[in-house]
Amino acid sequence: MRRNAGLFVAISLLSGFGSSAMSLVAGIWILDLTGSTSLAALAGLCVYAPVLAGPWLGALVDRVPRRPLVIGVNLALAAVLPALFAVRGPGQTWLIFAVSCAYGVSYVLIDAGETALLPSALSASELGDVNGWRSSAQEGMKLVAPLAGAGLYAWRGGHAVVVLSAATPVLVALLYAAVRLRRTPQGRPSLSDRGLRAGISVLTRQRATRVPVALAAVSIAMSGFSTAAIYAIVVSELRLPTTFLGVLASAQGAGSIAGGLAVGRLIRRWGPLGVGVAGTALFALGCLARCLPWWPVTVGGAVLAGVGLPWTLVAAVTAVQTHTPTPLLGRVAATANTAMFGPLVVAIPLGSAAVHLGARPTLIAAVVICLTAVAATSPWRDGIRDRRLAGPTGQGAVPIGREG
Repeated sequence: MRRNAGLFVAISLLSGFGSSAMSLVAGIWILDLTGSTSLAALAGLCVYAPVLAGPWLGALVDRVPRRPLVIGVNLALAAVLPALFAVRGPGQTWLIFAVSCAYGVSYVLIDAGETALLPSALSASELGDVNGWRSSAQEGMKLVAPLAGAGLYAWRGGHAVVVLSAATPVLVALLYAAVRLRRTPQGRPSLSDRGLRAGISVLTRQRATRVPVALAAVSIAMSGFSTAAIYAIVVSELRLPTTFLGVLASAQGAGSIAGGLAVGRLIRRWGPLGVGVAGTALFALGCLARCLPWWPVTVGGAVLAGVGLPWTLVAAVTAVQTHTPTPLLGRVAATANTAMFGPLVVAIPLGSAAVHLGARPTLIAAVVICLTAVAATSPWRDGIRDRRLAGPTGQGAVPIGREG
């Protein structure tokens, strides 16, 4: 299965490069056209808002063959992007918003489709490793692609970035076509499982999936909640230039790459539940370190947070892949994405408001919430028992169904 693992990592590299470059350039382009920072920020909201429709879009993934779906969505995205060639002035800004929404919808469908497709291409013991490698690849592109996209935009303008971003989904579609699937196509959901509540029901009725997803949701929400506080710590408390935020972003990105490379081995040892608990605790420790009035510790805190976040995310995704009946895997994966990333819509503005009470109190609140979530899971002795139930290779693991 090494060939398939390599293909999925290459898919993450290409898709991460194209989407990260276009996401940044969309905001810059709108800002240049309109001079409005609020309109530029809305481009990002258009990308993330469709995640709230995850349960509905995930149901579509379960009703059609998954590989043709992810190939078709990528080709459709490549066909939509050239509409941006018509952007010449402020009057065509709406096209950038429309394409940003198309990106958001494609993210939900492709993430759910790929999450459902992976168990048919890899063994259960490989899922944690490959999910971690994909996470590292995506984080690596977040460091490289925005610089490349912004540089290309400055050199040749937005239309050149459109060409680059339209080419990558075509290449991704070709890579999906090259993946070798070793299982038969998934069956249709039963009549009792076709409602929109099915994804929520399957996700929440098992502790092995419910707890890792909840831990990831808390950690990701607190990463958004603490963003404004980190800005304030750098500018007001440490009295450093705003460019130091780039140093912190790079440090967190480096931590995420390292965390993604190590997480598969840890999942085999501790199980998804144990890794989710460890990742949430590590992210809390990173937030706590950022409260200290010394910039090297702040950088170290960014690295710790960067390691912890992908641990929680990969643990949740692996738990969903391992314990969800195959006919429902698309909608459950999309519902899990909604549960994990949907709270950002509320957490970011709440954090922006809370920072007026002080940067350090906001970060301490994030630490307390994360540690409360860890404490609410179970004592470690129960975690050892649950690890045997939750691990992809454990005796109590729910077998992965047949899929294609």
